[in-house]
Amino acid sequence: MIFVTVGTHEQPFNRLVKKIDELKRDGIITEDVVIQTGFSTYEPQYCTWQKLYPFDQMGKFVDQARIVITHGGPSSFIMPLQIGKIPIVVPRQYKFEEHVNNHQLDFAEAVKERYGNIIVVEDTETLGDVIKNYDQIASGMHGCGLDNNAKFVSRFEEMAEELVRGKRK
Repeated sequence: MIFVTVGTHEQPFNRLVKKIDELKRDGIITEDVVIQTGFSTYEPQYCTWQKLYPFDQMGKFVDQARIVITHGGPSSFIMPLQIGKIPIVVPRQYKFEEHVNNHQLDFAEAVKERYGNIIVVEDTETLGDVIKNYDQIASGMHGCGLDNNAKFVSRFEEMAEELVRGKRK
């Protein structure tokens, strides 16, 4: 099963929801797909979906999923990392009116560069290939390094603060 979450930000993330639905329709994705669509206006035709799921249910989906695909919100991609899964992160982008700026893209790229434990997909046209090759891509990545949660959280907070202050380029 593939679980997709776009978070709870009030701007639609139709670009991701629609692409996942198309990949399922076209047989690129053959397993079941569950999507939390949030405030997206596109309604999937080929996937199980709901606008919002309770937190406990989201945790169950993340646990059961072979692949977790998230937007670039840290809370969403940390959840799979905490249980040793490598998430595919598709950051919301300003140019598509999915967020107020590109902080999700900047943050996801910084996490990818620093920790090497997420797969960032900026262009949804490449998402099908990433999903098809997920096992191979993820096998070459190290887990989260969450065996020392306190250290990870501390470093993660420092990085977030650096990004907010604009110290990272």
